[in-house]
Amino acid sequence: MAEIAKKIKITQTKSVIEQLENAKRTIRALGLGRPNYFVIKNDTPQIRGMINKVRHLVRVEEV
Repeated sequence: MAEIAKKIKITQTKSVIEQLENAKRTIRALGLGRPNYFVIKNDTPQIRGMINKVRHLVRVEEV
């Protein structure tokens, strides 16, 4: 049986204006772009690492 992957909801809370280029690219790679946009992703180590890089710009909730 395949294990069901946990999902997380990532909401962008702040703008990327005046942020470092790395943060801007990470936000774009997560599928975000504007404050209050959100995406639902599988909870993987790769996604968690990206969230950690921009933790000052996003809010994370388990779905």
